[in-house]
Amino acid sequence: MSKAAVRLISVAVAAAAMAATPAATAVAAAKAAPAAATASASDPFYAYTGSEPLSSFAPGTVLKTRTLQYHVIGIPTPLKAVQLLYRTTDAQGRPAANVTTVVRSLTGDNSKAVSYQSFYDSLNPQDSPSRAIAGDVTLGGAIPNAEALFIAPLLLQGYNLVIPDTEGQQANFAAGPEYGTNTLDSIRAATKAAETGLDSTTSFGLIGYSGGAIATNWAATLAPSYAPDVNRRLVGYAEGGLLVDPAHNLKYVDGSLAWSGVIPMAVIGVSRSYDIDLKSYLNSYGLSVYKDLQRGSIINALGHYPGLTWKKMAKPQYANPNSIPAFLTAMNKLNLGSAASPTVPGFIGQGNGGVLEGTFSNRPGIGTGDGVMVAGDVRSLARQYCATGGSAVKYSQYDLLSHTGATLAWAPVALGWLNDRFAGRTAPSDCGRISSGNSLAPEEPAPLS
Repeated sequence: MSKAAVRLISVAVAAAAMAATPAATAVAAAKAAPAAATASASDPFYAYTGSEPLSSFAPGTVLKTRTLQYHVIGIPTPLKAVQLLYRTTDAQGRPAANVTTVVRSLTGDNSKAVSYQSFYDSLNPQDSPSRAIAGDVTLGGAIPNAEALFIAPLLLQGYNLVIPDTEGQQANFAAGPEYGTNTLDSIRAATKAAETGLDSTTSFGLIGYSGGAIATNWAATLAPSYAPDVNRRLVGYAEGGLLVDPAHNLKYVDGSLAWSGVIPMAVIGVSRSYDIDLKSYLNSYGLSVYKDLQRGSIINALGHYPGLTWKKMAKPQYANPNSIPAFLTAMNKLNLGSAASPTVPGFIGQGNGGVLEGTFSNRPGIGTGDGVMVAGDVRSLARQYCATGGSAVKYSQYDLLSHTGATLAWAPVALGWLNDRFAGRTAPSDCGRISSGNSLAPEEPAPLS
């Protein structure tokens, strides 16, 4: 990989990390951005208004198309982007409409493309990558704006990019299966629209970090059954900072200094994606936090609730979240350990220096992680894929790096790994050398306290 590509990735990672804390900078940028046509909340492009029900269309069907300039912090660039409204499937298996963005490389052809899954992590649909690309400027949208730098090396190396709104139009944060179907149907749609220049012969790689890793892994997991037509054209998936078993993660970040705000975000996301009303289980403080974050992003949560625990939010009798049947069922559905294994090669990177980001937890059966993701869960998943997936898995653990810092080590390797897959080189494998991890068995019900 060229030094310029590595430099671009490093700058992007730093920008993305900074976007998670300096709210004043993002707000100032929003105020300074020139007036332009943007994908506002009332933008009709995002609504399916056809006379036929969505259920009458196959997943991946293109419903609307538009071409616009690629924006960064509301400022138009010369780069063109094609946006598609397409039919997909939500977490409950219902037909839904979603949006993806296709950006053509100036140096490549239609033979190869990368589906880049953003780590925008938000409960607000206005923060999605497609809206940032179309010109919207929001606080939570600072992250997909920063990722414009992260994807530059992919474009420079000749890859066409497909950038789905992985959380869907309701911003169903952490709903992994929906992330996966949104990603797979985005690829289908991208190859069906003439404006993109991509077609049924285009090969695809998947890449994403953190929230983007959720979408990347679920897409690779679901592809053989949900989208075998896409699976046949996948060269592999590269991901880092992966959420495997959400029930473990909630316990891991419980009481942490920075990442504890993920707890209410996950509660809201699970409630929304599976139509569960969890407010009756929360105390007055929990309801207040729930209300404050209903349309919040990771920027609103990260570091805003130091020391927050589930017990502080829940009524006393629900001190153990496993005592809430509907929530337990939903969390088990999100456990990658219970899902199928990908059939294409993978590269998984995971930090384990979570103390650097204020997460000191080391509970039995969970252990340590990068501050928000549990390293033992990721190791177990990688070992499971080695045993059942029938394809090579490269696994790297960065013991001295946290969630943010591990990106710097992972990203250049991930890009090089994808380059090798497109070049047809044999995928490297760490199977047989990955240390044991945690049990990924489904969570068991608990009695009321």
